[in-house]
Amino acid sequence: MDHRPDYSIAVYPGTFDPLTNGHTDLIARAAKMFRKVILAIAESPHKKPAFDLTMRIDLARRVLADHEIANVEVVGFDNLLAHFVRERGAGVLLRGLRAVSEFRI
Repeated sequence: MDHRPDYSIAVYPGTFDPLTNGHTDLIARAAKMFRKVILAIAESPHKKPAFDLTMRIDLARRVLADHEIANVEVVGFDNLLAHFVRERGAGVLLRGLRAVSEFRI
């Protein structure tokens, strides 16, 4: 099996409890740069999310449908991120920064 990553596929992982305007903005910008963006919603039971995984997936799909972003796939996952990325063949991991403190070394 070929395990070479496809750098035209980006995975944006997170709990997304719920998806925010900041997340949506990052997804829209990434969708212009990559052939495919996978919004990977982590089950994350240890974080005790307000919404269950099924609801977070449904909410994200509804929000993104309203924004008419065609090349985004919304899926849930409950395994290691590294395994998920490899299963999807992605070559890019997309992350946003929330605060100035995240820039400090």
